[in-house]
Amino acid sequence: MQTLLKLLSDGSFHSGEELGAALGISRSAVWKRLQNLEAEFGLPIQSVRGRGYRLAESLIAIDFDRVYAPWPVDVLFSVDSTNAEVMRRLDAGVGTPFGIIAERQTAGRGRRGRSWVSPFGTNLYYTLGISVRGGPKELEGLSLVVGLAVVRAIQSLGIAAAGLKWPNDVLLNGKKLAGILLELTGDPADLCSVAIGIGINVNMRSADGIDQPWTSLRDALGRPVDRNQLLTALNKELEWHLARHREQGFAASQREWESFHLWQGREVRLSTAAKTVVGRAVGIDEQGALLLDVDGVESRYSGGELSLRLSDDS
Repeated sequence: MQTLLKLLSDGSFHSGEELGAALGISRSAVWKRLQNLEAEFGLPIQSVRGRGYRLAESLIAIDFDRVYAPWPVDVLFSVDSTNAEVMRRLDAGVGTPFGIIAERQTAGRGRRGRSWVSPFGTNLYYTLGISVRGGPKELEGLSLVVGLAVVRAIQSLGIAAAGLKWPNDVLLNGKKLAGILLELTGDPADLCSVAIGIGINVNMRSADGIDQPWTSLRDALGRPVDRNQLLTALNKELEWHLARHREQGFAASQREWESFHLWQGREVRLSTAAKTVVGRAVGIDEQGALLLDVDGVESRYSGGELSLRLSDDS
C-alpha cells in the first residue's frame, strides 16, 4: 500500500499497466488495492478511461531526506497514536531523544480525554521522546515552552496572527490550529521521560468529530503547505527552546510566552472538576502557572484537568 501511495502522490495520472508493472501485480489487483486505499485511508481516487488513476488531490508525503532533524525520527505509515508509540518505546528502554511521526493515527489523543482527528497524509502528528534529569524544576512550564516552539515555527511560514492559549493550544482567528499533549513515565521528582505530542492542522479541509472551531495552515495561506518545510522549522525551534529550558528553566521563556498569549488581559472562565472561576488573565508566573485577577485578588492556577475559555464564549 505504501508503494502504491508513493506512486500516486505526485497527483498525476498513472495507467493500470504502469502501476501493475511497478507493483508486480495484475491490473485487477491494482484496482482492488486502489479501492482499499480509498476505503481505508479516505483518499479519493479519480479514474479516467484512457488516462488511468490519480489521487483527487496531490499528497505531500513526509520525506526525511528533506527535513532537518537533530535526533532520530521514525516515520510510520499508520499508528494508533504517536504518543502511545513513544511511551511504548520509552518503557522498552529506547534511548532519548527520538521522534515518531505518523501519516495517520487511528486513535489520536488530545487533552482531557479528547480524540485527535487524524486523517491520512494531511496534518502533522509528531511526538518527541526526551529524558528529564533535573526533577520538577525541569518540568515546570515544559508544555508552554513547546507551545512557543510550535507558534514560532508556524509564524515562520508567514502566519503572524497565530498565538497561544494557556496552557498548550495554538489559535488563529479564535480557532484551534495546533495542540500539545505531554505524558510522563518514571519518577517526576528524579529521572523521568516525557512524550511531547504535537498535532498541527496543516492541509485538512474538512473533518468530522471535532467539537470546537478549528482552522488549518492551508486555510490561512490559501494554498497547500509542504509538511517537510514545517517539520524542519519545528525541529529547529524545538531544539533551541528545549535547550534553553533545560539550561535556564521556564523563567527564561516567561515574557516571550506572554507576548504570544492571545487572551492576555481578557476576561476568562477557568473550570476545574470542582468549580468554575471567572477573572481577568493577567499573565503567567515563573513556573508557568496562570495568573488571574479575581475580584481584585491575583490568584495562581496550575496542574490538573483545567479548561480555559473566554468568559463571553458561548
